[in-house]
Amino acid sequence: MGDETYKGKVPLVEDTKVKVLYETQASAGPDDKAEYPPAGTNSIYSAILSRNEAVKDAKRLKTFLELRDKYVKKKVVFEDPLFPANDSSLFYSHKSAMKIEWKRPSEICENPQFIIDGANRTDICQGELGDCWLLAAIACLTVNEKLLYRVIPPDQSFTENYAGIFHFQFWRYGEWIDVVVDDRIPTCNNKLVFTKSFRNNEFWSALLEKAYAKLHGSYEALKGGNTLEAMEDFTGGVTEFFELSEAPKDLYSIMRKALQRGSLMGCSIDVFSASELESRTDLGLVRGHAYSIIGLEECDEVAKNTKVRLIRLRNPWGFVLWKGPWSVNSKEWSTISTADRENLKKQTIETSEFWMSFDDFKRNFTKLEMCNLTPDTLQCDERHSWTVSVNEGRWVRGSSAGGCRNFPETFWTNPQYRLKLYEEDDDPEDGNMACTLVVALMQKGRRMQRHQGARFLTIGFSIYQMCGQNQHLQKDFFLYTASKAKCKTYINLREVTERFRLPPGEYVIIPTTFQPHQEGEFILRRKLLEPEEETEEEKQFRAIYEQIAGHYCRLPHLLVIHTKLSVSTDSEIKAEGFSLETCRSMIALMDTDGTGKLNLQEFKHLWRKIKAWQLIFKRYDKDKTCSISSFEMRNAVNDAGFHLNNQLYDIIAMRYADEHLNINFDSYICCFVRLEGMFSKYQEICQLKMI
Repeated sequence: MGDETYKGKVPLVEDTKVKVLYETQASAGPDDKAEYPPAGTNSIYSAILSRNEAVKDAKRLKTFLELRDKYVKKKVVFEDPLFPANDSSLFYSHKSAMKIEWKRPSEICENPQFIIDGANRTDICQGELGDCWLLAAIACLTVNEKLLYRVIPPDQSFTENYAGIFHFQFWRYGEWIDVVVDDRIPTCNNKLVFTKSFRNNEFWSALLEKAYAKLHGSYEALKGGNTLEAMEDFTGGVTEFFELSEAPKDLYSIMRKALQRGSLMGCSIDVFSASELESRTDLGLVRGHAYSIIGLEECDEVAKNTKVRLIRLRNPWGFVLWKGPWSVNSKEWSTISTADRENLKKQTIETSEFWMSFDDFKRNFTKLEMCNLTPDTLQCDERHSWTVSVNEGRWVRGSSAGGCRNFPETFWTNPQYRLKLYEEDDDPEDGNMACTLVVALMQKGRRMQRHQGARFLTIGFSIYQMCGQNQHLQKDFFLYTASKAKCKTYINLREVTERFRLPPGEYVIIPTTFQPHQEGEFILRRKLLEPEEETEEEKQFRAIYEQIAGHYCRLPHLLVIHTKLSVSTDSEIKAEGFSLETCRSMIALMDTDGTGKLNLQEFKHLWRKIKAWQLIFKRYDKDKTCSISSFEMRNAVNDAGFHLNNQLYDIIAMRYADEHLNINFDSYICCFVRLEGMFSKYQEICQLKMI
């Protein structure tokens, strides 16, 4: 739209908030006070979205088993050429002050074991590396056995079929990948330098840390981070971030529900300068250090006849520094019943875990990090179904790195992603009719590029309601249009996630860096709540769609899906499937963001239209030949709500009727899809003229 549209209007000013965090990186070693490197180069990743998880699992497992069996047969141990046992796998900015020797577990101790009596929190003790954020996430992972053994395949050992090779699985930008490592581990004086178990002969945690280091290029790449990052890599879940000073009143209930649903949670105390790292509060908590949240309990205070809410935390260092109320041997333990006291102490399985009151938790900690396995709100009891769509993109200097709304001259150049919200859901939070949407913007590859000077960019996004334009929205649109929703703040985390309630309509999502001209790659995940309870037919529909298309449907998928679903649900219509021309018209109609693909929500909306048009077709297919007379087409078009002039009816007959003046089902649907597109475009033009 040109300048004339906004002539005489005053440009809008929007307030964009920004927050820069220091990463949680405290450790027992001296190396963690290294300065952050300057912002630097961009990395290029190829993220392939997982479409058929069962097939992908089989392929990953086959690769590991083939490698292992090959070396077992050769009677030699595996040496990983991609992550060699030398300094290049350790540090990129300096050499270790220690004399590092890479040893296999059999060279470190007698009777090495992969896992002893199940993988649990006592197997995770931090070493000389500032990756407490990673270890806090691993500790949370051990609480959920199903998740744990998804990341750590348990059928590995140092005895049966041993060949010095192990594998671990991580969620990476939309798919699960398998990371294979050898079992050579950094040691000094025959002791593990980095993560270790309290049992000298147990090695799953050390090997998991090595696989995660390989994923990012080196051990040093793991220094400093946020627990959410690792939690997401372990689950593929949806992250949430709470400032405890602004936490909702029902935070305790939210956290309890999160634990019940298998969510992972961590917490920390913010630091605002490098000098604050590792400093301790008066009560012994460490600033800039990541703690795991293990449990919540509510106990009876006998004398007061009231209840006290308690939270159980874990320090990855392997010991407790908490000196406040509910610390070991504090007087508070005598205020609760004997049964509650025994229950709490029974849950505290190691010396690195401790209890505090929930009120003290909110006073002492500043940040709560939560990773939910689904986007289900934790403020209601219902479980919902969600549809997910994923877009990959880049910010390129001089082209598409426009910065936030504070930079109106370049903001419009950022990538733009169209979104249509069709169905309202009745959200229990407010009872209003709207669509529930979760938007997650994740930047890619920054940690792996740390050796080139890269660090996390400060990122965020805005959402604007639009009038159906398919072209890239220009500067004037954003100058004179207020955003409908946006992230609370721009922040230097790997991912920024927000939940919104928006009325049905057309929207555009603008993912950006805070400053313009900053290059990087990202993925944008959009999760839409399915409001109604799915019928068996809908479940079958979803299963077939996801089996064939995964997250989104392209032209070949559309042809296959039709063969399985389409009119096969109606035995009276004998059709062999839609033609290539018709499928192309369907994609053109519903593809609002120009990607050439449809997500499940878009495809479902298309399919409902087709089913409605199918009912009209049956009404005029009186002889059950799967065709209707070109004369009847005029009535069918009118019944569908399209009112045309005589010239257009003549064109339809000439274009779609065969030599017998009949129109088959495929041609009928192709015609209706194009009419729908034509009428939608006309409505867009009318709306633009009204602005």
